[in-house]
This record gives sequence, C-alpha cells and structure tokens, in this order.
Amino acid sequence: MVFKRMLGALGVGAPSVDTVLTTPRVRPGGVLTGEVRLSGGDFDAEIEEVTLGLVAGVELEHGDGESAGLGEFSRARVSGPFTLREGENRSIAFQIPVPWEAPISEIGGQHLTGMALGVRTEVAIAKAVDKGDLDPVAVEPLPSQLRVLEAFLQLGFAFKSADLEAGHLHGVRQELPFYQEIEFYPPPRQAGVVGEVELTFVADPAGLEVILEADKRAGHHSVDAIGRFRVSHEDAARMDWAGEIDRWLTGLAQYGAPYGGHGGYEHGHEPHFHGGHHEHHSGPGWGAVAAAGAAGVVGGLVAGEIVEEIFEGDEDEGGDGDW
Repeated sequence: MVFKRMLGALGVGAPSVDTVLTTPRVRPGGVLTGEVRLSGGDFDAEIEEVTLGLVAGVELEHGDGESAGLGEFSRARVSGPFTLREGENRSIAFQIPVPWEAPISEIGGQHLTGMALGVRTEVAIAKAVDKGDLDPVAVEPLPSQLRVLEAFLQLGFAFKSADLEAGHLHGVRQELPFYQEIEFYPPPRQAGVVGEVELTFVADPAGLEVILEADKRAGHHSVDAIGRFRVSHEDAARMDWAGEIDRWLTGLAQYGAPYGGHGGYEHGHEPHFHGGHHEHHSGPGWGAVAAAGAAGVVGGLVAGEIVEEIFEGDEDEGGDGDW
C-alpha cells in the first residue's frame, strides 16, 4: 500500500508513516512480512515504540440486536525507542506470525464477501499512541481448508457471505476471541430439508476442526443440526469431502439430527459426522447473496462500514471481484 499519513501526535510538520507489505497474501500459520517506513518531519521526534496489529471486522451480538466492531487478533512490537531526526527516512523490517485460526478473506484471488482484515500500524510518540496506518491483508485458505470449500461448490452449494462472530464455540479448543462463519445456500435438492449451511474452521499446526451448522427444517419449525469433525491437514487433503458432506446432509433428511455428540477421527478409520451442538445461533451475514459461477467462483459485493474503514485512503487498491 502506497499511502502515507502524518503522525497527528505532533501536529503540523510531524513525521509520516507508511507500512508496505511484501506479502499482502498469507495463509493461516504463515508469516506476514514488510517494512514500516518513517519519514522525519520539520523537527526531531522521540519515537517510543512501533507496534503492528492484525485486525478484523467482528459481529457483536447483544440484547437489542447486532453491531460491528474492529477486533485485534495478533500484535507484534517491531521497534523500541529511537530518535527520528528532522528529514530522516528510516525503514523497520518486520515479520508477524499469523495465527492458525486466522479467518479466510480471499479464495483463488477473489475477495470473500463480508470479510475485512488489515494490519494496523501504531507509533507511540510524545506520550500518545498514533494509529497512523491501516493496510488491507488477504488470508488465503490452507490446502486442507480449500479442499472442504471446493467440495461445497462441487455439491452445488451457493455461497452467501461470511462474517466473524465474537465468542467461543462449545467444546472446541479455540484461541482467538471470535470465529468465522462461511454461509452457503444448499443445493436445490436439499432446499426443502435445510436452509442455510454455515461452515467454520478452527485450525492448529496439527490439523483442522470442521464444524457444520445446518438450519434443519421440520414442518413450520427449524432446529440447528451440527456436524463436527477433526482431521489432520494431511488426511484432509486426501479426503472425499464432497462425499462426506453429502452423506451428512442425507442423514439429516433421513434420520434428523441427534444432539449431544460430536464427530471424531482416528487414523485408519473412515471419517464421519455426528450430531452435536454449540452455544451460538447466528444472525444474518454482511454480504450480498451470490450465485455460484461456472468456474467455481462466486460473485458478490463487499459491504459494511468496517470494510470502508480498513480500505480508507487506499485509493490505488483495486479488487478483481468477490467470492
């Protein structure tokens, strides 16, 4: 991102900051690299520290509805105290580890509707913290996650949108204070059985937890049917996810959704889904409803004030479309 912002803590003639990412696309568990470029102003400035934070737009549920906020999910101090001389140019290289649970925001070069991720630069100067730069970041799926996502499109699901929900999933080891829900409309043949199907990944270095939530229709009522499955990244890359998801949906149609259990996996055994439950019941997503394209890419529109905040000032950035 080529965008400089004056550090407001010192007023007129203050230094400026520009954060440039050398890896604007990254995967969960990877490393985001780049440099913070500081340009001295009309006088010497005492910089106390420079800190970078990964931030995301998160949905917050409360008694009278939902609201949106900007949440930080990773933080790194990239410089301690130094003096930035008048007119001096200084670059600070950085490497930020990306959490394994980082939400996906881009698939196949296409933005995932409803997601807004960025890296925020904070400069502590003159006993104040100036949040001087905010740059968009794209997180691509792991190969194991991509296999699951491709299976949804193979089965004829239509992508709707994605969002981040504040809170923790019941019975799942989770480090971040939020989780991602990727929402799909079911294939036409399942439309009378389930409404929307929500997909959640919780990844770690060893493997992947896949949680499916379907709004199962039962007469004039609906209940949440949950499938949970734990698998290593290596096994996930070899699995027939389309077959597994299809069998899970077929089971909902034939037998309903038993509550209280959860799916598991042991090496050498055929994986399968069971019913289960978690504490969250989601509301509507941010993005526009989209239909699956012939090439497996789903179109839509980025929406929401948080997206505008992250991309504010980034006039040179252009998108190729949305997933």
